[in-house]
Amino acid sequence: MASAALQSTELTTAFPSPEDPVARPTAPDELASARPTVDRLRAAYPLIDAAVVEATVTAAYDWFREARVRAYVPILAERRARKALDAVRTDVEAGI
Repeated sequence: MASAALQSTELTTAFPSPEDPVARPTAPDELASARPTVDRLRAAYPLIDAAVVEATVTAAYDWFREARVRAYVPILAERRARKALDAVRTDVEAGI
């Protein structure tokens, strides 16, 4: 069985703290990809207010802000936003 000190070291190296700047890299190209996402979703959901679409996309990107692998954030954020907008569209169409 490993000593307590070794186990502690293994945990800290395997899971960096949230304050670790490496854990949350910034990707300016993600911000650039948000605008076309908003435009695509505004076209796909014309019954939903543009401000709601933009807020939904922003919230979807925020959901992934601490993701360590950044390459797929734009597509994952768009899928998350579409799912949320589908629920809103259902409510709008139902008159709720």
